[in-house]
Amino acid sequence: MNILLTGGAGYIGSHTAAVLASQDHNVVIFDNFCNSNEGVLNKIRQIAAQEIRCVKGDVQDTDLLLQALGEHDIDAVIHLAGLKAVGESTQKPLEYYDNNVVGTISLLNAMKKIKVRKLVFSSSATIYGEPKYLPCDEKHPASPINTYGRTKLFVEHMLQDLAASDPTWNIAMLRYFNPVGAHESGLIGERVNGMPNNLMPSIMEVANRNLQHLNIFGDDYDTSDGTGERDYIHVMDLAEGHLAALDYLDKNAGCEVFNLGTGKPATVLELVKMYEKISGQKIPMIIAPRRPGDLSSSYANPKKASDLMGWRATRNIEEMIASSVNWQKSKKEMD
Repeated sequence: MNILLTGGAGYIGSHTAAVLASQDHNVVIFDNFCNSNEGVLNKIRQIAAQEIRCVKGDVQDTDLLLQALGEHDIDAVIHLAGLKAVGESTQKPLEYYDNNVVGTISLLNAMKKIKVRKLVFSSSATIYGEPKYLPCDEKHPASPINTYGRTKLFVEHMLQDLAASDPTWNIAMLRYFNPVGAHESGLIGERVNGMPNNLMPSIMEVANRNLQHLNIFGDDYDTSDGTGERDYIHVMDLAEGHLAALDYLDKNAGCEVFNLGTGKPATVLELVKMYEKISGQKIPMIIAPRRPGDLSSSYANPKKASDLMGWRATRNIEEMIASSVNWQKSKKEMD
């Protein structure tokens, strides 16, 4: 299958490209590299042991998308191109709606015109907001508490409306929980431009002595150790979820949503302690005040993905951390 991977040079995109190529799919990456580095393309090619084509461009450029879809005879699109920093989204809401919503409309218009009707959309568990119950299944009410989450929910509604209006569309919307880890080769992982927003890159910045300490935002939550707990999922499990979604869409029409998570939460301190154990490095920590909008606990019920797509996460927290440590060492050598 010929697959266009928008945002394919990013963290999740690069690992998804590697997984797709390993199953003999032809991958074409479409990326403007605003949150990634062009050097990752050669790393993906090295892992895949095959050519990975790339079109440099923005998803709001509908004409360029049309050209890419046509020239590469694309059969399906995995749409990961989107701005994703929760904090930044509240400061720059128009940029987020412009990129995440208008960009998706541009992609859908191009796909419609050239008659490509198979789409996997990168959504997010942030659309659930403050959990009404746990674990969150796909029927949980959607009530995002930040701009980023609202852009994802807006696109989900748009895709549902599109599929309802035209039964030839096959769409899978994947609600990611918290990706962690790296490819086992150590060639690709999570690169961060500027100050990290997520826990694992922050831990690694402290380990590399680029930050003096790790801020733990709140230690008085109703969890086992007082720190927030999340559903951390290995990025390779997440990448394999996209492959499962494509296989599902080969046999099923309409629009369906799936959680991609483990269903097994871990606290911030559990993750830090595991990192210290595996890396042998002590991570200095400071307990900071809670951040507005942070949740006490959030984790998935992934049963639907298992039942309908035959997918489930198989890697544990220890494997996530070990692959991150390996990536950190490899990156130092490459840099």
